[in-house]
Amino acid sequence: MKELWVWVEPYDKKLVTTAIESGATAVVIPDEEKAKEVKKLARITVVSPKGDLKFGEEVVHVKIESKEDEERAAKYPPNVKVIVETTDWKVIPLENLIAQREELYAVVKDSEEAKLAFETLEKGVKGVVLKTEDINEIKRVSKLIEGEAETLPLITVRITKILPLGLGDRVCVDTVSLMTRGEGMLVGNSSGGMFLVHAETEENPYVASRPFRVNAGAVHMYIRVPENRTKYLCELRAGDRVMVYNHEGKGRVVYVGRSKVERRPMVLVEGRFEDKKLSCILQNAETIRLTRPDGTPVSIAELKEGDEVLGYVEEAGRHFGMKVDETIIEK
Repeated sequence: MKELWVWVEPYDKKLVTTAIESGATAVVIPDEEKAKEVKKLARITVVSPKGDLKFGEEVVHVKIESKEDEERAAKYPPNVKVIVETTDWKVIPLENLIAQREELYAVVKDSEEAKLAFETLEKGVKGVVLKTEDINEIKRVSKLIEGEAETLPLITVRITKILPLGLGDRVCVDTVSLMTRGEGMLVGNSSGGMFLVHAETEENPYVASRPFRVNAGAVHMYIRVPENRTKYLCELRAGDRVMVYNHEGKGRVVYVGRSKVERRPMVLVEGRFEDKKLSCILQNAETIRLTRPDGTPVSIAELKEGDEVLGYVEEAGRHFGMKVDETIIEK
């Protein structure tokens, strides 16, 4: 996930507070005495001469005014985070540095420059360092990062099989965020084929809605998490990050508040997209829903062979959650 750092100089408590409330990853405070005040406000990474990240050692600031400056920025060790700043902000030196460094941060003055920095060479910088006195600009860049977490090309899966199973252990993923109709999590028996399981946003006669929750399925299944990774559902813990997607494939990062494993009756759901088979095992209950292509939820209790729901496919193959190229067969 992209990072937002806010450079506060001269010190302004209002800017620091806004940065914290907007979910900034870090604040840069060159004044060491003022940096101590930030720790009284909240837990946030402080970049300062003696801070959580030591300015001048673990983090360096390079002004790009010549080719020599660009070469100097590229030569720092890989473990050093490099903040680059240009007096005449251009894409070309940023392109060159992005191609050479992972821990690269670009100084920007507004959300437009931030968007350009994130899109350069498609990969973009790891984060932006916002220099502004406008609290609204901090909020705009924060929303930009949240809105561009990830977009996936979801596909339409035709249901081919619904088979009730016996008891199994399933995972409810309760998050610290509220989801809306059309949103859910991507899970599957294989990382190469996943279903969009809808959040519990719907009211019914038996139970109130739980819009913070996705009843995601059996403990062995994969769930998509940030940075193009997966985890097994049974691995999720409070504080973990997971991805939530809407029916258009737009994703955002949410945090797990609680992962609840309980023994329940289960059901196998299989479907096809072109020549590829997808499958998942979900709790057999009316409140568990998949997602139709228009974003409306369809209950497992009402699902029929031939129905169309949303999913996602890619080449299978994961090692510790990271995508790898290998020969693999999953049945």
